[in-house]
Amino acid sequence: MNNASSALKVAAGIFLTIALITIVVILFVSAQEATKTAQNNFSDIQTELSQASFTVYDDTTVSGSQVTNALRKFKDRAEFGIQVKTGKNAAGEWYGDMLRITGTLTNEQYGSVIGASGANISNTWNEKLNEYVNPSGKFKAKVIKDNSNVVRGLVFTQTTVSP
Repeated sequence: MNNASSALKVAAGIFLTIALITIVVILFVSAQEATKTAQNNFSDIQTELSQASFTVYDDTTVSGSQVTNALRKFKDRAEFGIQVKTGKNAAGEWYGDMLRITGTLTNEQYGSVIGASGANISNTWNEKLNEYVNPSGKFKAKVIKDNSNVVRGLVFTQTTVSP
């Protein structure tokens, strides 16, 4: 009888140990899935925050002073260009890096950097030059994204007022 009692106690101990290990494994798997979900959510939030500074320029009309502020704000950003098309310079001038946005382009080419622009931002404040940006002028803004959905530049086109 003593042996049967000891055997039952050992069996109960083994059963409880197996049950405890099973519970720990289940909790670990659940926690691992929750961690993956949290990492994905964090990545989405990080992407949104990195793009947030450009949402003000996404297909909106901005003033000339906002254009010059954008030029100052993003002038030192790597792999980034801003094109400004004024009433006197319809072809536009690139500041920072020049981007591929016209012509026959594949998806991989669109928004890619061609090279550095030699344009000087101070030209946008000189009223005598074609690159002058009138602070009270109105510009249509467009955000340029490459094939990886990374913002590579901005294009500002001055809207003209018909007499």
